[in-house]
Amino acid sequence: MTKYEALYVLDVANQPDEAGVKAAIEKFSALVTANGGTVDSVDEWGRRKLAYPIDYKTEGYYVLMRFSANSEFPKELERNFKIADEIIRYLVTKLDD
Repeated sequence: MTKYEALYVLDVANQPDEAGVKAAIEKFSALVTANGGTVDSVDEWGRRKLAYPIDYKTEGYYVLMRFSANSEFPKELERNFKIADEIIRYLVTKLDD
């Protein structure tokens, strides 16, 4: 299993309460485990101002998730990030051992 990290920014305009944010974080963590991977850690950086507006949004909720999975899974995770309405931006990178 290869180690990866995914940094994604949630749209806080669509998730005004903390329960919506927690549900979105749990959704992507469950996706990792459902595909045979393991979530090593989830660091919630919280609500922050974006460096530049994205689709007229100026704030986002940053989450850093470290996980282990097979080499085909990051494409599936990125596909889910693309179709999710609550994601503004994302980045999935492979970590060096």
